[in-house]
Amino acid sequence: MSARPGAFPRRPLGRTSLAVPEICFGGGALSSMPAAFGYEVPEERAVATVRAVLDSDAAFLDTAAGYGDDGRGERVVGAALAERGGLPPGAVLATKVDRDPATGDFSAAQVRRSFEGSLERLGLDHVQLLYLHDPEHIPFERAVAPGGPVDELVRVRDEGLAAHIGVAGGPVDLMGRYVATGAFEVLLTHNRWTLIDRSADALIDAARAAGLAVVNAAPFGGGILAKGPDAHGRYAYREANDAILGRVREIEAACARHDVPLAAAAIQFSTRDPRIASTAIGVTRPERVGETLRLARLPIPDELWPVVEGLAAPPSHWQH
Repeated sequence: MSARPGAFPRRPLGRTSLAVPEICFGGGALSSMPAAFGYEVPEERAVATVRAVLDSDAAFLDTAAGYGDDGRGERVVGAALAERGGLPPGAVLATKVDRDPATGDFSAAQVRRSFEGSLERLGLDHVQLLYLHDPEHIPFERAVAPGGPVDELVRVRDEGLAAHIGVAGGPVDLMGRYVATGAFEVLLTHNRWTLIDRSADALIDAARAAGLAVVNAAPFGGGILAKGPDAHGRYAYREANDAILGRVREIEAACARHDVPLAAAAIQFSTRDPRIASTAIGVTRPERVGETLRLARLPIPDELWPVVEGLAAPPSHWQH
């Protein structure tokens, strides 16, 4: 049986100076984006959830300039930080620079504007970890050109405004090109290393070989691997096809035979991987923080893992 009693130990975040718990709490859903997540989140509940994260033994928060209208995701985090007089000792905070939501601009100047807005919303004068977010929205060649957005992110780090920088995005082949630039210290991949989708396997290997830490986000695939396919029929924010729904039902049934909640298996599929420094999970209620940590510690019979290993959907099912 695999178990995780007691407080979460800290793991080195690659070659950065940071040590992080194996669970990170993501702020996307906290920013209330019903188009992506299917529901609204009242602001006071969102702030209360951030408080619960800061009070937990996994005080690692991930947010972004582009989460919610007018940076609401960061404003929620900033409100909770203001109550504490800033980031509490031992807590780790990551945010991300984003393209302009109205024009699509993702120039060096936009990187700077996005970051300055983040500092204002968070109420901080520097951050520990800053990602280039969703660079799939601009050509790679433009992103890495001299004087482009990647150069500007490096400049922000060199100025001491961000202790460390990373890249956070989806398409695995493109993320591999960013990993290979040597500019980044951390890779965040999302929805592509889960019980059902193993698309990021080679990308994770490449990142680790290049010395990058890996944060694996969205192990629930947007909810289906927590609630089950009958309650939530979407994977990675889009409708799941019948083949994927069928595979998730098989995984859910295998978990039930071993008396294991599907959500616990989804979390620990990621946390048990020695290549993953931390697993980012979105929560939208204060009580979900403790519940998530309980699921991450829940004993799971070793014999379940070979069963679910064979149930991932083949690569031909994925077009992301």
